[in-house]
Amino acid sequence: MATSEILFILENVELIDFYGQNDSKLALLQASYPDLKITPRGNTVRISGEKQRVQEVKHKLELMVKMLQQLGELHPQAIKDMLKGENPFESKLRKVNRNAIVYGRSGKPITPRTRNQKKLVELADINDLVFAIGPAGTGKTYTAVAMAVRALKQNIVKRIILTRPAVEAGENLGFLPGDLKDKIDPYLRPLYDALDDMILPDKLNYFMQNRIIEVAPLAFMRGRTLDDAFVILDEAQNTTEMQLKMFLTRLGPNAKCIITGDLSQIDLPRKQQSGLIRALRILKGVDGIGQLYLDASDVVRHRLVKEIIHAYDRDDAAQESRREDWRRKKEDERNNDPY
Repeated sequence: MATSEILFILENVELIDFYGQNDSKLALLQASYPDLKITPRGNTVRISGEKQRVQEVKHKLELMVKMLQQLGELHPQAIKDMLKGENPFESKLRKVNRNAIVYGRSGKPITPRTRNQKKLVELADINDLVFAIGPAGTGKTYTAVAMAVRALKQNIVKRIILTRPAVEAGENLGFLPGDLKDKIDPYLRPLYDALDDMILPDKLNYFMQNRIIEVAPLAFMRGRTLDDAFVILDEAQNTTEMQLKMFLTRLGPNAKCIITGDLSQIDLPRKQQSGLIRALRILKGVDGIGQLYLDASDVVRHRLVKEIIHAYDRDDAAQESRREDWRRKKEDERNNDPY
């Protein structure tokens, strides 16, 4: 009986997702092939035993890798089905949503839900920097975080950095209880919420503790070089011109960046111009930078959110019309003044 030994190299997969806790997923394979020796070490699986059986296990490992990469998960039941001779990869792949960005904690596909959200994904695929501008509820941040998680899972980047300007805190952080992290975390909560939907708690804690995923205020970006990272700057309408310039010049090699903002919700002091407004103007048309404007039709929250946005837009237009009428009236009065 011919014997063989091969080394199977795992590439572009998260080892914990592939092996399972305490190598539990690989143990299922070993239990079905008790005559072989299957030994994991880092990203290498050593298989030794009868030659034909070794090749069978190699094929099973290839199938497991393909399932994890393309379906976003490797469920133990799928492995059991595969070991019974079924091909769960092919049957499940036929059902999978081809538009899925990434798969959430429950295995549910996270997909673009509107035309502009889909366009955001397409723009981010072909540009290193994308501005996504639109009102609340249009899925800007959530879609951006999903793309960042996908890039991390596919090893396109080594880390994710999520940041926001803590404008509402200003210099009044002192009245909030706790240390600096406790004071700032409420302003970063929407970013944490998106991550919670997409990554299992234990794994998210591991990523956070090892700084593979960072969530931090914009001020913490000063002096850094953000390379091999997917960077998201949220609520960019609340950056000053100097803050946004500082952030943009942090980007390093192999960095992807999405900047989101809502120009109708600027919380800066009245006399201070938003850095986002200037950046959109001077960076328009620069190769490698995309700009996308979402609107009320992209709102995916409660149905009333869309109506609320429309109501505010109508009122803003009416106020601007009244201001324009007042300016014209004053101008006419000056022109008709004989003195």
